[in-house]
Amino acid sequence: MDFIEPVLYIGISQSFFAGLLIATRKPFTRANRIMTAWVFLFCLEMIFALVNRTVLDMYSFPFIAFTYGPLLYFYVRHMIRPSLQFSPWNLLHAIPFLVFFAVSVIFREEPIFDDLTGFLVRDRFIPLRIVYAACFLLSVSIYSILSFNEIRKHQIRLRDEISYTSAKMTLNWLKILSATFYTGYVIVFILGGIDIIGGLLPFDPYVLTFVLITFFSFAYSFYAIRQPEILEFPSSAPEGEAETRESNEGRYARSGLRDDQADEYLTRLLRYMDDEKPFLNGDLSISDLARKTGIPKHYITEVLNKKYGRNFFSFINEYRVREVLSRINDSRYQHYTILAIAFDSGFNSKSTFNSFFKAYTGKTPSAYRQETL
Repeated sequence: MDFIEPVLYIGISQSFFAGLLIATRKPFTRANRIMTAWVFLFCLEMIFALVNRTVLDMYSFPFIAFTYGPLLYFYVRHMIRPSLQFSPWNLLHAIPFLVFFAVSVIFREEPIFDDLTGFLVRDRFIPLRIVYAACFLLSVSIYSILSFNEIRKHQIRLRDEISYTSAKMTLNWLKILSATFYTGYVIVFILGGIDIIGGLLPFDPYVLTFVLITFFSFAYSFYAIRQPEILEFPSSAPEGEAETRESNEGRYARSGLRDDQADEYLTRLLRYMDDEKPFLNGDLSISDLARKTGIPKHYITEVLNKKYGRNFFSFINEYRVREVLSRINDSRYQHYTILAIAFDSGFNSKSTFNSFFKAYTGKTPSAYRQETL
């Protein structure tokens, strides 16, 4: 038994029980269904690999891996938008999987892909091996980019909805794992290329794919089990402060908000912020502010972007910074630590506080306080 077989046994056991845990988690959302299917496919691929190595030839080359990219993409989309419905057009994403499944089964008794040492052997199957490798790399690349972009847009939209940072809301864990997933496969491809061309490696880089699968079956299932269902945000939300006034005006051209009404809303909003200090609530969202001021939340977003040049996240946290500055200069708060003042002023993240404070004052919190003593 070589070293890869223990990895396969561990991976099969871990992914199987992880799939069961996600499948029994409540609520069993569409995103959880997709993750359950993905983890069980991890398990199935490792079972096939184990049988293929020890018992009989089941296929000529792996084909389940062509589901990984689409499933990652669908998981991200349904996690961000829980109400998203399945479309029959989504089945088009399964075409590469079905094609290579058919080819692999048809030629299962042929020596198409035993190991990387025979990848460039000049036989009638070399074009198929090259097409297979190119299609798989393309699949992983395209779906990783699409998933990363979906998460990025979600994080931008969040800044117009909430005033705090939360890893479970921003899906940073998914962003990091998606990048790691892609990087891992790229490294395997690079090592594979080195081994194919020069034969310099003392092992077959192909076996590293099973190490990757074992790792990702654990990592994705671990975070998926802990991940709560998140809020859904409108896709029409502005994409941050980088937009110019011209693009903002184009985006809101059909909003129906008159300029004088926007000015009145902004005045009402600023008065409420100064009088009631809602920013002291660390969990403040734009829905809370809309309910308290009577201003529709999409108009709050529009007014802040067009009239104030801020998104909701920046708008609220600048008020919090000003509150921190006020308290630092107040003798009643001299015995408080800066972080305690920050949390009491509405911040719930040290990193967010530090970045906003330095951007607003040009100094670190400790340097600023030292100057005031």
